[in-house]
Amino acid sequence: MIIVFISCQDKKQSEEIGKQLLKARLAACVQIVPGIDSLFFWPPKDHTISQTQEVLLLAKTLESKWDKLEKLVGILHTYDTPEIIALPVSHVSKSYFDWLAAELS
Repeated sequence: MIIVFISCQDKKQSEEIGKQLLKARLAACVQIVPGIDSLFFWPPKDHTISQTQEVLLLAKTLESKWDKLEKLVGILHTYDTPEIIALPVSHVSKSYFDWLAAELS
């Protein structure tokens, strides 16, 4: 199991991406966290610090879904360089994992 972090420009974009991931069975659950303050270098190699408000989309899925999930998010996302980061889950309850795996099979 992995959790994928996807920064979105607003709630509408996070909802659209989340729904498409669910419909494609690339995620079993998504959560939308509004009100993220992001600071980052942009444009690239400019050394300028930019700041914006974003919405964080968390997608729960299996590692075997990563390639297709990354590709779909890249197609749907409006950013030139969208943040799509996956972290492995070291512990998960058996009942939750069984539900997640069943939804994605």
